[in-house]
Amino acid sequence: MGALSGLRVVEMSAIGPVPLAGMLLADMGADVVVLDKANDPFAFPGDIMRRGKRSAVIDIKAADGAAHAQQLIAKADIVLEGFRPGVMERLGLGPEVFADSNPGLIFGRMTGWGQDGPLSQAAAHDINYIALTGALHAMGRAESPPVPPLNLVGDYGGGTMFLIMGVLAALHERNASGKGQVIDAAITEGTANLMTLFYTMSSVGQWSTKRASNLLDSATHFYDCYETADDKYVSLGAIEPHFYAILCDKLDLDQDTFSNQNDPRLWPSQKAALATAIKQKTRAELCDLLEGSDACFAPVLDFDEATEHPHMVARNAYREVDGVTQPEPAPRFSRTPSMAGDRPSAQADLAKIIDGWS
Repeated sequence: MGALSGLRVVEMSAIGPVPLAGMLLADMGADVVVLDKANDPFAFPGDIMRRGKRSAVIDIKAADGAAHAQQLIAKADIVLEGFRPGVMERLGLGPEVFADSNPGLIFGRMTGWGQDGPLSQAAAHDINYIALTGALHAMGRAESPPVPPLNLVGDYGGGTMFLIMGVLAALHERNASGKGQVIDAAITEGTANLMTLFYTMSSVGQWSTKRASNLLDSATHFYDCYETADDKYVSLGAIEPHFYAILCDKLDLDQDTFSNQNDPRLWPSQKAALATAIKQKTRAELCDLLEGSDACFAPVLDFDEATEHPHMVARNAYREVDGVTQPEPAPRFSRTPSMAGDRPSAQADLAKIIDGWS
């Protein structure tokens, strides 16, 4: 009985941000039905983002397929779709179709560029969307090209999270108006909002567009990753002076070298000296010395190591299902806990789902 128990969601089969949005809703108790295409290469059984959902295969381009989809959507609270603009309309499933039959329907539309604009019909992926916003330009070392940060910033940060925020805000507003609405969630615009801090810093002269020359982009010695004696890595984030003092004390750093924390002219030499000091110790030794203190430290773990870290184990942050490790739902609720389905449900009969949603 999660926080969204009783909510009915139709998810049009897609990749990336839409399936994750559906998974998060399902974790919180929503009944999520994925309308799949036959022989869809992206609809593989082990996809964790399908946990807790039901799947119905449908030929949506056929007349009876579109009719069945219309019947289901007419009973839904939310639709999630990630097609190019106009595709749902051509399929006979655009929001205007349900204006009378389901006036409270919330239509969550996920695209990279948005529903209109010069690029709205162009194909692209996460790397392209974050490139356009300035986010990608800021990531990486000064002497190298920008480094794509997996597809976390665009697809899932600027995409999924803003889509979820939009549909849940519309759901709240529907309580007062009784009316649904269309959510135009563009990855570029979500990512631009994630950049708000950096626009603020730039406006007061504290951020440069030159990569790796700023507080949070690896320019400083106290906010970066370092290699250890056993060829592993650790992260430091001691921005505040009192945390920086703890870091210097615990690593027994030379006061003359490290006393002036925020002079950019000294950062290169300080970084070289700090790298030498850290290279003398293994990652485990540094964890023993720094982890759990206010030195703002954490080891850089790979996916497998992360699941075994004592803090993550104590929090039950992961679990294993059929040999597949996956994260437990987040965030946590005090009264209506979320619960991840053990696995994707077997393909369901669409007619029975429609009847069940009566």
